[in-house]
Amino acid sequence: MQFELNDEQSALRDSLARLLAQRYSFEKRRALADSAERHDPAAWGQLAELGLMGLPVSEAYGGFGAKAEDILPVMQELGAALSLEPYLPMVLGATALERAGDEAQCNEYLPPVIAGESRLAWAHDEANGRHAPWWVQTTAHREGDGWVLNGVKALVLGAPLADRFVVSARLSGEPDQREGCALFLVDAAAPGVQLRSFALVDDSAAGELTFSGAQAVALGDSTDSKRVLAAIDHTRAVGIAAICADMTGAMQAAYRLAVEYLNTRQQFGRYIGQNQALRHRAAEMLVSLELARSMAIAAAVAADDPASDGAGLDLHRAKLSVGRHARQLAQHAIQLHGGIGMTEECAVGHYLRRIHVLDQLLGDGDAHAARLASLLAASPSA
Repeated sequence: MQFELNDEQSALRDSLARLLAQRYSFEKRRALADSAERHDPAAWGQLAELGLMGLPVSEAYGGFGAKAEDILPVMQELGAALSLEPYLPMVLGATALERAGDEAQCNEYLPPVIAGESRLAWAHDEANGRHAPWWVQTTAHREGDGWVLNGVKALVLGAPLADRFVVSARLSGEPDQREGCALFLVDAAAPGVQLRSFALVDDSAAGELTFSGAQAVALGDSTDSKRVLAAIDHTRAVGIAAICADMTGAMQAAYRLAVEYLNTRQQFGRYIGQNQALRHRAAEMLVSLELARSMAIAAAVAADDPASDGAGLDLHRAKLSVGRHARQLAQHAIQLHGGIGMTEECAVGHYLRRIHVLDQLLGDGDAHAARLASLLAASPSA
């Protein structure tokens, strides 16, 4: 699939690349991963100054109303830099909030997010769901004029860095039903909210949220099931497209490191890149990279036009395909480095860690393969 960046996309990508080159050298990143903050607050402010926080938010609330296609180059640069900034959680949270919230709520909560003053996180997945997109056991019930949540959300990306969470909770029905859910905004400091923080294998911050009578604000009309369904579906679609772009950025950087190593490492008086078998391996890696790039573009196009024929198929295909090609490329990159590729001091192994984390978010390969098979069975012509 052919895809060329326009002038604005190219300018933003180049500005972001320069910023990340200054703030996110590999050694600086390692120091951030070991710090109490687990990210660079100064870099977060600079990302806001570049306008990145406003990309997923419509112009009506001070954003830019960007499409998934516009976010694609941004996520690629963040993936290539192994960024620890909670940008993906912000994209998911802001998308869900705008899609589900009413005008007053969007005007109140989105401008601080765009300015980088407030950080959102998306709390939807639950442990018992095992990648099921609609498994929600967390419950919500009215108490006075407000709402109260009870339940547990697993693997909330960016949770320790967020001050508000967009949370899915069930009003009625069984845990695996699409209908009967609503979206709520919960303050991270609210009574009844307990956070268990941890770092994922790629050093990014995440956590498990436990709600025990936690007060929450319902986003929009909690009885409007159609609007809630559309908000969650759109958030997942944008998230899948962003994750695919992030993985392709990590792939590009891992491939570049492998090629540089082949062209500089010498054994027995010659560069190892002169070995034909290793050159063939590098060529196979490049094919995987180009295939993944095309699938990431297809995912972005599908997320921008979810009503189009085959949009769901394209999203599942992309997540499945990009994940498989990304793991394969990163594994080959490590093998080409030899034993040093497995050490903490070598960046190439950290790209595989990031890819493993991204591959598990919003459904792993097996989950998307099963959904893809189900859709194809229901529509043989697809």
